[in-house]
Amino acid sequence: MSLVKLSKDTQIDEIVSIIKRDGGVIIENFLNDEITQDIYQTLSQQLELIPDGEDDYFAGTKTRRMSRLFARLPQMPLVAMNPVFLDTAKAILQTPLHAWSGENKIELCPDIQVGVTQAIQIWPGQKAQPLHRDDTVWMWRHPVYGREARVQIMFAVTDFTEENGATRVIPASHLWDDQRVPKEEETIAAEMKAGDALIWIGSTYHGGGANVSHKPRIGLTMSYDLGFLRQEENHYLSLSSETVKNFPDELKGLLGWNMSTTFVGFVEHDGKMMNPIDMLNVQNFKTSGII
Repeated sequence: MSLVKLSKDTQIDEIVSIIKRDGGVIIENFLNDEITQDIYQTLSQQLELIPDGEDDYFAGTKTRRMSRLFARLPQMPLVAMNPVFLDTAKAILQTPLHAWSGENKIELCPDIQVGVTQAIQIWPGQKAQPLHRDDTVWMWRHPVYGREARVQIMFAVTDFTEENGATRVIPASHLWDDQRVPKEEETIAAEMKAGDALIWIGSTYHGGGANVSHKPRIGLTMSYDLGFLRQEENHYLSLSSETVKNFPDELKGLLGWNMSTTFVGFVEHDGKMMNPIDMLNVQNFKTSGII
């Protein structure tokens, strides 16, 4: 079994259908060559300043990881707001449910939020990463919880090949329970050209591949998560309020500067539960942010 490759012009319903069947899909030409090259130039220069990891088991000792990408990469909104990625995440994660408020039955639809951003540069000699599910960060249970917690992207900043450590995926592993053990021989390499992107869900087993080539490869990953879960990356310290002010309102909300319909994420001001987006422009209101 291999991962399906689709055009970026494919209908969202078809993309979602394949992800629900296979656990992931590759979108060809997710971003054009010019934008991809700009991202490569920026990330490759910044990654030169990042030390190799020290975790021999998971993060890698010949792998460089750099987060805070919304503060470091001008093109990051083009990834986050790309309709193929964003609309796919909404379609998968925003499954409504019902609850009672007194005797009124109400429909609730969860918000989504940016969970983690990271540039990952795998150097020659790095061994394969252990296979894992990303939703393990919340101790998600399968199939008990009955819904997905995350939709994630791996954007190929450089070509991804089996030799240079392309992400390895076990197709359809999102359908497994928590007792089945993932095995390396069940994986396939998500080989991509620079500019392509792998989109997968948090319950799909995957891991970075071993780089047995002579050059490093660079990938950019980002997740959309259910809005009521704790964000894996702390954007409130990673991004200053001045940086966030420059983003479109939808992106501000996706980064967490938003209050859900159930009041999750509110900021108290003058005794009222306020939306953080509205508070960004309140004069003399102190917000967090260290950059």
